[in-house]
Amino acid sequence: MTQHSGLTLERWRSFSLDQQVLMIGNEMNRAGKLLATGDGEPRAGAYERALHLTDLTIEAHARPGLRRELLRWRCLAAELYVGSAPDPKAHAEAFRALLQLTPEASRQIPHVLPARKP
Repeated sequence: MTQHSGLTLERWRSFSLDQQVLMIGNEMNRAGKLLATGDGEPRAGAYERALHLTDLTIEAHARPGLRRELLRWRCLAAELYVGSAPDPKAHAEAFRALLQLTPEASRQIPHVLPARKP
């Protein structure tokens, strides 16, 4: 996980929560694009980076409700990371849940996720 290895908590705190969620979303988007390739190593790397950024976000915010939701979301991402087979549906649901954490991030849903089927 060299991409974010030098990222400090102090630097991460300089970003707004919207920016933090969107950067985690970048890694989820990257992982989603790798679901169909069958190459699990790059996908696992993207999930690992998403988990690392989530951990920094949890550490950066003291609001109990936000931390609780981030910890719940982290469990979803961790399941995707350790899963034995790619699960596009679970990935999409976890990605959607992440983006729904902030109003700004939720505006990206139509651009990065397929519409839900009724």
